[in-house]
Amino acid sequence: MQVAGARQDVKDARRIVVKVGSSSLTTAAGGLDADRVDALVDVLAKHQDKEIVLVSSGAIAAGLAPLGLARRPRDLARQQAAASVGQGLLVARYTASFARYGRRVGQVLLTSDDTSRRAHYRNAYRTLDQLLAMGAVPIVNENDTVATDEIRFGDNDRLAALVAHLVRADLLILLSDVDGLYDGDPATPGTSRIGVVRGPRDLEGVSIGSAGRAGVGTGGMVTKVEAARIAAAAGIPVVLTSAVHAADALAGGLTGTHFLRTGRRSADRLLWLAHASTPRGALVLDDGAVRAVVERGSSLLPAGIASVEGEFTAGDPVELRDGDGRAVARGVVNFDAREIPRLMGRSTRDLARELGPAYEREVVHRDDLVLMHH
Repeated sequence: MQVAGARQDVKDARRIVVKVGSSSLTTAAGGLDADRVDALVDVLAKHQDKEIVLVSSGAIAAGLAPLGLARRPRDLARQQAAASVGQGLLVARYTASFARYGRRVGQVLLTSDDTSRRAHYRNAYRTLDQLLAMGAVPIVNENDTVATDEIRFGDNDRLAALVAHLVRADLLILLSDVDGLYDGDPATPGTSRIGVVRGPRDLEGVSIGSAGRAGVGTGGMVTKVEAARIAAAAGIPVVLTSAVHAADALAGGLTGTHFLRTGRRSADRLLWLAHASTPRGALVLDDGAVRAVVERGSSLLPAGIASVEGEFTAGDPVELRDGDGRAVARGVVNFDAREIPRLMGRSTRDLARELGPAYEREVVHRDDLVLMHH
């Protein structure tokens, strides 16, 4: 495939997730920059023929000045306070900016819990789909004000990749202050931008630096490449470029770095389970159960569990480990941690006879289970 033709998938995309980093929306002093927000909205609003979901950072940065904070705080509690104040300001800014084009916006705040549990996942999809159907622009962010360290996505790049999968997007555009992926430090002479990434082999030997220079964002190039890899593996092409090249990126121009899709699209939420969930505990499996789960794609039954670790409740994501402690899979568990010891090693038929029909079921159903590839 020629590079020039490689952007046809970008031009043809109808449903697009655009992620913008806080460094592209804020002033040097750290407050929201209305001109920068307007410039981005000018680009997005021109594409009336496309459905756009905007994953926007900037809530914490927007909340710093109103709370009298000189810089982004390190502790989670003050970050959450800043996010709480800033999220309203951020959405108000987008609301005013899109209103110039007669477009409505809708706020959608997600935690990783919303995405590993089946009912929450379906609900998140329905909400976003309905907003798009009604012509609104969903503004998505992590629900920073209530997220704990355990349930955080940690960066909006990964959130954007997972939202692209959730809404079954045709394209993901990651906008930041860097105009693409370089084969070394962009500040060093002699390095050049990588135009196309066809797969992981194209990234071998590329040194990817850490967080951005601006000091207001959390995602460096590492998180962007990881997000691009997740989306590409889920069948969604990605363009990584700077916010000033947003118009080119949406038009299919040869700006930034274009990650071609490497996998097939699927409509399940197992991608979330693998990349967005934080296990709350672990189930250690005997050898037979490891083989059944990994090789035969079976559900995990009580008979195959050797031990249980951690405190979790039914519906939580847990890790499935082999006897050597290696994680072989991740899954959503059907029982509380304290219930499992009396189920271990026993057949579902016995358990149903003794404890009732609610116990004649899998501890982790195969539809709620994703293998971890080493």
